[in-house]
Amino acid sequence: MLVIRRRPGESILVGDDVEIQILEVGPTRVKLGIVAPQQVTVLRGESKLTKEQNLAAAGGVTESGIRGLLRSLSRASVERPKSVEEKP
Repeated sequence: MLVIRRRPGESILVGDDVEIQILEVGPTRVKLGIVAPQQVTVLRGESKLTKEQNLAAAGGVTESGIRGLLRSLSRASVERPKSVEEKP
């Protein structure tokens, strides 16, 4: 890992096409601006981790399982119990 100190208004270049600009520095956070070509994907680390966790959790889902769930949900919406407060 490369550790660099930068001040607001300064930047870091990554390769020839990506520039990371330091916009603001506060006591507990840093605001960055990223200039990159449209074909370069820029994600927050936690977003990528969440996506990977969601894909892993959905890995065991089968088409027949989804159909069964949809049947259960449609039955539940048709067979709603009447409320005690409802008047005939």
